[in-house]
Amino acid sequence: MGRFIKNLSSIQIIMWAFLFVIIFGSLLLSLPISSATGKSVSYVDALFTATTATCVTGLVTLPTVSTWSVFGQVVILLLIQIGGLGVITVIAGFVTIFQNKIDINDKIIISDSFNLNSLGGIVKFVKKVILLTFIIELAGALLYMTVFVPEFGIKGIWVSIFTSVSAFCNAGIDIISENSLYEYVLDPVVNITTIMLIISGGIGFVVVFDLIRLAGNKKRRGLKFLSLHSKIALSVTGFLILFGTVLIFVFEYNNPDTIGGYTFIEKIMVSLFQSVTLRTAGFASIAQECITDASAFISMLLMFIGGSPGGTAGGIKTVTFFVLIASTASVIKNKRTVDVFNRRIPTEILKRSVAVFIVSLLTVLGATILLIVFNGGEFLDILYETVSATATVGLSRNFTSTLNTMGKIIITLTMYLGRVGPISLAFAFSVNKGKENLIENPVEEISVG
Repeated sequence: MGRFIKNLSSIQIIMWAFLFVIIFGSLLLSLPISSATGKSVSYVDALFTATTATCVTGLVTLPTVSTWSVFGQVVILLLIQIGGLGVITVIAGFVTIFQNKIDINDKIIISDSFNLNSLGGIVKFVKKVILLTFIIELAGALLYMTVFVPEFGIKGIWVSIFTSVSAFCNAGIDIISENSLYEYVLDPVVNITTIMLIISGGIGFVVVFDLIRLAGNKKRRGLKFLSLHSKIALSVTGFLILFGTVLIFVFEYNNPDTIGGYTFIEKIMVSLFQSVTLRTAGFASIAQECITDASAFISMLLMFIGGSPGGTAGGIKTVTFFVLIASTASVIKNKRTVDVFNRRIPTEILKRSVAVFIVSLLTVLGATILLIVFNGGEFLDILYETVSATATVGLSRNFTSTLNTMGKIIITLTMYLGRVGPISLAFAFSVNKGKENLIENPVEEISVG
């Protein structure tokens, strides 16, 4: 076993670690003690639930609130926390607590899992990630308690903790009701708290630490002192949230099944929540099957892009999307390099962005075709489901509950690939495993476009 692990690349270790946690979690969830009725659920459903929790997706074949016992819910919450932070980060966190140091191989794996460019300060970085996560999730739980404790009593504490962890990890799984956050569609505390947790987890730890550093430096304040990565992540995040809010507001304005019956301000709040939750969070305050086709298209676009690198969100990521757009603009302008914020984007980053986009798109297309063949259903519902699974979002047009056994297996694999596939492919470019071929093939022009 030791020799097997040593022969694995850091990317392969990350993929195997996620798979091990999923399998172990599924075995626990298949036990009678995990079920609310005391009878074991089918292993396929247990595997699906373990996968959606570990991959922080949120799609569920069985209602979380009524299917699982307290033990089962604790297992799901632990899987969400491990999946959100990353298996390697959690393991490294325990190691640093007891040893205060990790070897070079572990540093490489952690660096790859967060897509960092340096091995320096890895131990300190891991500690900061875990501490920040605890602080934000605790703050979120305390805010939720102001709503859930008066409603659920002492159980409201557990509901608040579960919801806070799920929101920060962008999982979208809750134990409030079988209809997600429908009942709190106009509750300002639940809405604002959830939105802030989703953004905090999805923006990326590197960006959060960059903002904290900037806030603590009195001499170098202002966005111009942020790193290029943070500038891109914050700019694209802000734009996409505004973009989604405006379009959903317009497309749903007169829809009686979503926001048509609300006041102007209420429509803005619901539209904002929908736009934010599409950043791979998966909480729903309106029925996704009731939104217009135009809103569904915008929703799929926002889900596919997702959050930012190095955080708890999925999707191809905001920075990847920005690099693709910037590269396209550069070609149109006939520029030899891609320059943003007075900085040049390296060629390797461009190649990596294209690769992440293509593999994610192929995953969506492949899963969609397989679902059409083996499960069937309305095309828009199927496409919405596969985009949601690939981007680890968790929103569904009431389609997940209709999946047959083969459909559940397809979506389970899609969620796993969505969580580790694009990430692993991106990281594969950052570590040179073999010797570079010094002999280059001759160049020959081809026609494209």
